[in-house]
Amino acid sequence: MKKLNLTKDQIQKLLLSSIGFIVLLYVYFTFFLGPLNRSRDSMLMSINDLQGKVGSSKNEMMKATNLENQATAATTRHAALKASSPEGAPIAWFPPRMKAFFANQQIDKATARLEGSIPFKEADLADWMRYNWMLDLPQTDFATLGKAVAELENTEPLLSIHRLHIHAAADDPQFQQVNLNVATVMLKR
Repeated sequence: MKKLNLTKDQIQKLLLSSIGFIVLLYVYFTFFLGPLNRSRDSMLMSINDLQGKVGSSKNEMMKATNLENQATAATTRHAALKASSPEGAPIAWFPPRMKAFFANQQIDKATARLEGSIPFKEADLADWMRYNWMLDLPQTDFATLGKAVAELENTEPLLSIHRLHIHAAADDPQFQQVNLNVATVMLKR
């Protein structure tokens, strides 16, 4: 093997070059690469934070769209319910309407009388009133009554039956006497 003979001057140059190379590596990693890594980490955290915000914004936009669709449907339903409440005092049109309804169901001699009315306490329903009615059906059979009650609930969206009282007729057991307590919600006019 060949022995490397270096002079003192060459050793000093080699030592200074090595120290310079180490200083260059230190400066590179400390002043160039370190800030880049910190900047990259900061940007990754910002990106993750923004992606979370974008995701929650998409959820909020979907909720807003659903709420808008519900509001449109509710407005349409409210307009339809307002249109189903005829002009005039309910005492003038509701009893004839019920008499005609039950006559169409083959139940004769139906009568309706108003038991009372109550305004709604909720501010949103200030334009509406609840009317309680007693419907008397003096003679009907059970099957016809069942069909009529089902049809009544399906055709009158603002009417609800609170109580149904059925008595067997003493003179003709095939027929029953029926009292219905119903409530209607109507627009104040």
